[in-house]
Amino acid sequence: MAAPEHPPAIPDKLYFRIGEVSRLARVPSSVLRFWESEFPRIRPKRTDAGQRLYRKQDVELILTIRHLLYDRKFTIKGARQYLKSEATDETTPAPPAPQTLREQILSELKAIRDLLE
Repeated sequence: MAAPEHPPAIPDKLYFRIGEVSRLARVPSSVLRFWESEFPRIRPKRTDAGQRLYRKQDVELILTIRHLLYDRKFTIKGARQYLKSEATDETTPAPPAPQTLREQILSELKAIRDLLE
């Protein structure tokens, strides 16, 4: 995931309440509730009283979303697509190493030469 350059230290706990996550991410709790509706991977557990309990991985995802939206200026849709492609990248094998510019130019020139012959 694209982590913020200086992410806040996440306490070593199993669950976090919405107020704690709000302070860690430096966003209002209403923003967190909105993000739950926009990003399906954010799924806090609920207590019998209806309080949200976020896991550490939820908090990390929220910090990543905050970085994408506030620091890198992604739109909600763009951040959703970025996270989706990142999740897909984790399950698919890594692509071959990109060619250097020189190799790309040579291959294009060879293709042009072959067309002319």
